[in-house]
Amino acid sequence: MTTNADQPKTPARRRAPAGAAVLREDVTEAIRVAVFEELAAVGYARMSIEGIARRAGVGKTAVYRRWRSKLHLVLDVVSAVAVMGLPVPDTGSLQGDLRLLYEVTARALRHPLASQILPDLQAEAARSPEIAEAVQKALRDGQASVASGIVMAAEKRGEVRPGIDEELALDLISGPLYWRSVVIRSPKVPKGYLDALSRATAHALKAL
Repeated sequence: MTTNADQPKTPARRRAPAGAAVLREDVTEAIRVAVFEELAAVGYARMSIEGIARRAGVGKTAVYRRWRSKLHLVLDVVSAVAVMGLPVPDTGSLQGDLRLLYEVTARALRHPLASQILPDLQAEAARSPEIAEAVQKALRDGQASVASGIVMAAEKRGEVRPGIDEELALDLISGPLYWRSVVIRSPKVPKGYLDALSRATAHALKAL
């Protein structure tokens, strides 16, 4: 008997004519959603491929066809979310671009799943150099492209000097909200905080 591990566990259906190598997007998305739900429910340490597959309604093979381990699966999802919904703003000013970026980022970090998952992954990173390196790369790469776009636009407008230190600029732009969310676990920001933060960060970048 042949089985299709890439098929969700629903009542019997005729097998799709696509070849076995084809990865169905709806199955991939179901697995990604299940990862977030499983992380929030049990944490990274207790999370298993079996639990993810069960929650997604697929077989374990469907998961392993896409990711070779739990770590690679989680990092892929975290990396995707790090850039999801983060546009490179184009408001016409450095402060305006920063304000829009902070608004979108703060909203994402306030999401109940994000507020649970990021601190948990950071705790695991403290115990595992491999996880630490991979998590930081996933999060940093996601932010770097957006921050670089903001800095490049500011350079073209003459708001910051040419050849600004992009590494330092990225730290200034990305650090504050992740500090609140991951370190002190207070992702909700006070009224007026984002305005003040974008203004202060813009001044700091112009001073580099």
